Amino acid sequence: MAKLKEWGFEIDPRLEEWEKARNAPAPSIDEIPGLRRPLYPFQKEGVAFVEKRQGRALIADSMGLGKTAQALAWLQLHPDRRPALVVVPASLKLNWKREAEMWMSDPKVQILSGKKPDRPIHGDIIVINYDILPSWVGRLQECRPEVVIADEIHYIKNRSAKRTKAFKALVKGVPYVIGLSGTPIVNRPVEAFNALSIIEPTLFPSFWKYAQRYCGARHNGFGWDFTGASNTEELNKKLSRVMIRRRKEDVLKELPAKTISIVPMPLDNEREYYKVEEDFIGWLQAIDPDKAARAQNAEALAKIEALKQLAIKGKIKMAIQWIRDYLDSDGKLVVFCTHRSTVDSLMEEFGDVAVKVDGSVSGKARDEAVQAFQTRPDIRLFVGNMNSSAVFLELGWGPGDHTQAEDRIHRIGQEADAVNIYYLIAEGTIEEQIMGLIDKKRLVLDQVLDGKETDESSLLSA
Repeated sequence: MAKLKEWGFEIDPRLEEWEKARNAPAPSIDEIPGLRRPLYPFQKEGVAFVEKRQGRALIADSMGLGKTAQALAWLQLHPDRRPALVVVPASLKLNWKREAEMWMSDPKVQILSGKKPDRPIHGDIIVINYDILPSWVGRLQECRPEVVIADEIHYIKNRSAKRTKAFKALVKGVPYVIGLSGTPIVNRPVEAFNALSIIEPTLFPSFWKYAQRYCGARHNGFGWDFTGASNTEELNKKLSRVMIRRRKEDVLKELPAKTISIVPMPLDNEREYYKVEEDFIGWLQAIDPDKAARAQNAEALAKIEALKQLAIKGKIKMAIQWIRDYLDSDGKLVVFCTHRSTVDSLMEEFGDVAVKVDGSVSGKARDEAVQAFQTRPDIRLFVGNMNSSAVFLELGWGPGDHTQAEDRIHRIGQEADAVNIYYLIAEGTIEEQIMGLIDKKRLVLDQVLDGKETDESSLLSA
């Protein structure tokens, strides 16, 4: 901090308070008052690391290890540090609200949306996506946030991007900044500079020196090229001062064999969905009178199928973004679908890194797809059934099919790995009702067939 003053930087008084407290011993986090769920030991270590760093740290755990939970646990540990601002990809806004309500005691979460900052900001925890941050940054600065959490902080890797400039303006003078990313460096060391310089300004105060030392700097005749890497071991040691990173294989013994997560998805066709929910026959009459006449004989079933298809239609863009973010930060992924149109949408987006198995794929082609997914590092996505982390994009009616699919991912008797199962559920739609039915049936089957007792009545409330 003294160095920054020497260089002529204006120092916010809150940052000076942070500097004084920085070397104080961290309190025990064995028990966080008000935290509604237990943390795994490695997650407690993550919270302790952030605390030791006086609230300025990068949690770089692999996807599925609970970076969100660790950040929320730290917020719960410090209820006086509000407002807290959480900047996330758009596909994760609803998930942060759900996670906050799942982990914290009575969090007042506000989600901001739209590029017109024309509504009051009143939340203790404010969630906004990177895409609209430039429009809101002035209003958010007026709130004087105490904490900024940047989920998928590698989103600000581009120094000239509007979102990066807006984020830098936002965090200026904020005493506590926590970055989360399973891939803080996606391709090359230059991408990490923004995050590192924001979290700990004194670690790498000069981009030029950082680039010359760690980015394989070379002059190509037209200008400087910083797309390389150099002195990587030294960079890793310096990163350890601000970054804690655990891979799944490092903490495998602490993880359950199978972790199931519900990820709420917003709809981009809300008006159409709720119109069908309110007046299905009227909606169908307007688009296809013949179908409407036939549907009247079995209105309930026809309406359910229409709502299911509208739910997938409304969430597909955000789900594709979620899948893209997952592939950017982790290994391979399986997506389960039931409609060919959904499969086609995914293959259109990810065809260069994906294979599929559906009714249109023959036996030989199925085997080839399986082999490609298992053996080729460039094939990252499998639309079908395979051994990896999995996403359910569409739902069946019973728990059996889901459990069977989950167990195909986590092979029975396999103890060398733990898997994550994600259900991307359209918020406020029939999908939530179907998921509730599946949960109830699963609970009964577990108790009757296997004698299992569970404290959690529903995945949706888990």
